Amino acid sequence: MVEAAVAGVPGLEASSIEVTRAGPSYTADTLAELSSPGRDLFLIVGSDVAARLDTWVRVEEVKRLATLVMVERAGDDPAGADLAGWRVERVAMPRIDVSSTEIRRRVADGLRVDFEVPAGAVRIIEDRCLYTRRDDEGS
Repeated sequence: MVEAAVAGVPGLEASSIEVTRAGPSYTADTLAELSSPGRDLFLIVGSDVAARLDTWVRVEEVKRLATLVMVERAGDDPAGADLAGWRVERVAMPRIDVSSTEIRRRVADGLRVDFEVPAGAVRIIEDRCLYTRRDDEGS
């Protein structure tokens, strides 16, 4: 579904690195695998996640390998994030009050999600009858 969502978007590609890696998969492992000379890596997180980065496994390695891109949604308070030692870019965006739970509920109720979900992902949801009442009953 991620491949379909980013298809045709310049500069984005889906990766299965974390899915195919045996055992636990940590961001530090993924960044190390993607890292190469001259390649700039960016870790995009919401300000809520940024406030908890100090709990991550091998966080110092993550700091070294990637620039942190912190997405600040209107109404969020990023003050709780300790960003000492990080290279940081900040991106402000309007709050979009749509959750994955809400999207699944809308699909199950037969409602459209075209404005909340990329077209490629909508096609997969429809083609595979994902999140339908029938799909939920089998879970």
